[in-house]
Amino acid sequence: MTQKMNGVRILVGTRKGAFILTSDANRKEWKVDGPHFAGFEMYHLKASPVDPNRIYASQCSGWFGQLIQRSNDGGKTWAPVDNKFVYDGVPGTHQWYDGTPHPWEFKRVWHLEPSLTDPDIVYAGVEDAAMFRTVDGGASWHELAGLRRHGSGAHWTPGAGGMGLHTILLDPVNHSRIYIAISAAGVFRTDDAGQTWLPINKGLRSNHIPDPDAEVGHCVHRIAMHPSRPNTLFMQKHWDVMRSDNSGDSWHEVSGNLPTDFGFVIDVHAHEPETIYVVPIKSDSEHFPIDGKLQVYRSRTGGNEWEALTKGLPQQDCYVNVLRDAMAVDSLDSCGIYFGTTGGQVYASSDAGDTWAPIVRDLPGVLSVEVQTLP
Repeated sequence: MTQKMNGVRILVGTRKGAFILTSDANRKEWKVDGPHFAGFEMYHLKASPVDPNRIYASQCSGWFGQLIQRSNDGGKTWAPVDNKFVYDGVPGTHQWYDGTPHPWEFKRVWHLEPSLTDPDIVYAGVEDAAMFRTVDGGASWHELAGLRRHGSGAHWTPGAGGMGLHTILLDPVNHSRIYIAISAAGVFRTDDAGQTWLPINKGLRSNHIPDPDAEVGHCVHRIAMHPSRPNTLFMQKHWDVMRSDNSGDSWHEVSGNLPTDFGFVIDVHAHEPETIYVVPIKSDSEHFPIDGKLQVYRSRTGGNEWEALTKGLPQQDCYVNVLRDAMAVDSLDSCGIYFGTTGGQVYASSDAGDTWAPIVRDLPGVLSVEVQTLP
């Protein structure tokens, strides 16, 4: 049985500010609050699973650099944390040093992942690809330098959007295990809380790189898992939807009958670990839905067999994209699915994808969507 919940809070990061959308458990009427940080690129917002009122946000600007904002009251008020980063042992603010005379420029924080057990611990994935952790609520950040010291960095290359560490998955059973994904490098796993890292890309094949079966160099767009089965991972790759049942040690394709296996997002139903969702996009050069029809695809079998979910979604003249961090699920019963588009729409389904409706339209382009199920 799922725990009775009172409502839902959706955290939306856009190219020109952040928005907070709230509803009761019926998810019919929505309150829109924002924009917060109007005019700033808000790459990602995420709340602590321990303290639902603690929210962290990545604020970025070409003029003013990168800040981490924090709210302790569910997004009503915000304050920047000190943002003191230490990169490979050298303190700095917006740039760090890699041992050479040239600074490594800090472009943005792509993804923030709060700890499952402590609201003051947060992991940050950044561009260019590196990983940081704070244990004091954001006052200071230290690099988990074992990732870059793995030695494969010479084979990491930027994807079209940059060389970002964009996905962080925390194992809810083994707290020393973390999965991360980098575009374009692939997936890595640590089993010792970030001291050492292992590339886990066996079974991936990318025809656009010099060695299609290389250990690293693959453009992974997103990975996902269900907390009840942390050894099973799902992946939306640059091309191909993939699955691993052994913690990433090997992968196999589950694209099945999808009309195209290119896309950015992938997520898992809150109560059904074999039910997964993707949004196919026409191609890597045409980042919009096939034939102008916005369709979410659902597999109830963990891949290979897919069905199109279209009711309530535009089925003509729709040429938006859905970016890698722009889909999320709630834990209500029935499970709600949410996604945002580059056209500024946020769509919601309160029946696991059977029907859809826009919560809000005409926002700036949506970069990220995260959902809190409120007690």
